[in-house]
Amino acid sequence: MAYRVGIVMDPISGIKPHKDSSFAMLLEAQRRGHELVYMQPEDLYLKNGQAYAIASELKVWDRSIEEQFYGFGASHDIALNTLDIILIRQDPPFNNDYLYSTHILEQAEAEGVLVVNKPQSLRDANEKLFASWFPECIPPTLVTANADKLKEFVQTHLDTILKPLDAMGGASIFRVRNDDPNISVIIETMTGHGRHHIMAQTYLPEIKAGDKRILLINGEPIDYTLARIPAEGETRGNIAAGGTGVGMEITARERWLCEQIAPTLKAKGLFFVGLDVIGDYITEINVTSPTCIRELDSQFNLNIAGTLFDCLEAELEAELASNR
Repeated sequence: MAYRVGIVMDPISGIKPHKDSSFAMLLEAQRRGHELVYMQPEDLYLKNGQAYAIASELKVWDRSIEEQFYGFGASHDIALNTLDIILIRQDPPFNNDYLYSTHILEQAEAEGVLVVNKPQSLRDANEKLFASWFPECIPPTLVTANADKLKEFVQTHLDTILKPLDAMGGASIFRVRNDDPNISVIIETMTGHGRHHIMAQTYLPEIKAGDKRILLINGEPIDYTLARIPAEGETRGNIAAGGTGVGMEITARERWLCEQIAPTLKAKGLFFVGLDVIGDYITEINVTSPTCIRELDSQFNLNIAGTLFDCLEAELEAELASNR
């Protein structure tokens, strides 16, 4: 059955199609005969309690950035309940504008649209904090705005990572040792002199072997991970920070970590999730716009977006069957 698939994303003109996971999803949806409808976050609106968007018909082609890889058709106002699926692929930061988008999309969900990932769960599951709901799976971690508590954590654990709660791609992450003369100014800057919470975690030396990205579809992990190896002199493995992606088979420990969080992901309607694992521990649970589909697809001849759409189509068909 052909469906109408909407996507809410940042400008498609700015993506790198050969490595963009949202683009992989669009290609797969189109290959299946689904109609594509493109929206940017600012295109969403509510009118008399109903969710709408200024939307454009979209076509995509698997080409390089030097070629025309997308094309728009007519742009017009649509009621979001005329769509079957809406993919939310807007990148962080999760600010007030992002928050308002989730409220509008939640109204579309109430009108019968399958919204992926679930808007309420996007609000509930901060990508840095969410892992703390699974304490057996994380390294020693502290979240606070209090400078004294942060300094105490650094002195206790000697080698630590400090990171903001609202950034992505490895932005504004500091590695701080107990003898660093800049501890105070780093903490002051990151917390805004005690006004903003940040996260402190013990430094995991296994980062040298890669910050692994595990993709889960409705709680089930893909069999391969992308180990993002830090560049020389870097502590961050993020591809955006210069890391190199090397595919590996998922380990028994990594499967165990996935099993611990899978029931919660399913219950929260988090269909597509990126788990960040260093060594034996989860460091983040990415729910907004997880990446690495295309890298894993190319290295292991996979079709991860195909697996995702198998899941979403089954969800829609089950819903239709229950309403008959």
